[in-house]
Amino acid sequence: MLERGVHRVSTDEKTGIQALERAHPDQPASPGKLERREFEYHRHGTQTLIANFEVATGQVISPTVGDTRTEADFVAHIRTTVAVDPGAEWIFIVDQLNTHKSAGLVRLVAELCGVPDDLGRKGESGILRDMVSRKAFLENETHRVRFVYTPKHCSWLNHVEIWFSILSRRLLKHASFTSTDELKHRILAFIKVFNETWAKPFRWTYIGKPLMS
Repeated sequence: MLERGVHRVSTDEKTGIQALERAHPDQPASPGKLERREFEYHRHGTQTLIANFEVATGQVISPTVGDTRTEADFVAHIRTTVAVDPGAEWIFIVDQLNTHKSAGLVRLVAELCGVPDDLGRKGESGILRDMVSRKAFLENETHRVRFVYTPKHCSWLNHVEIWFSILSRRLLKHASFTSTDELKHRILAFIKVFNETWAKPFRWTYIGKPLMS
């Protein structure tokens, strides 16, 4: 789809990423001894990462790292992402979180797609009335920017969740950060290296057989 000018991206937030500073450096492994890690640490706050995994290339594009995960944060993230290729079609695969079906997101999509309709009033009428009407608008296949929602309790179907596990294993699990600024810088630096070195499309290996007890 990318060659036809369509970006299909898996998008989600990884919240509560802790900037933990180890109280003492790790003791490296030596002959006959395992690596030893200090269990005491200092907390320096948290950050939230909003990431887009481009399904066709395996790259993480237009990431956002910040202090909060609000409706305004997600709307700003989508606006920034679409601006990367403003003339293209964008399909965002997301879970059923309420901020992914917000009034602000509806207004943004209406703006980006030139929708002239009266959107109504939140909680009262029209497209903005409730989450059901907003979701129907955001899913509209005639829009250049639209959303596809994974079933409830199935967010693991979203490719970006697999990438979050890579981030956790390769960067966050054993790292030490002296501040949220350092955490943010190193997340963005990891994404740059990942895109240049390891990025590739994910291939599903699950073939639908029942899980064995």
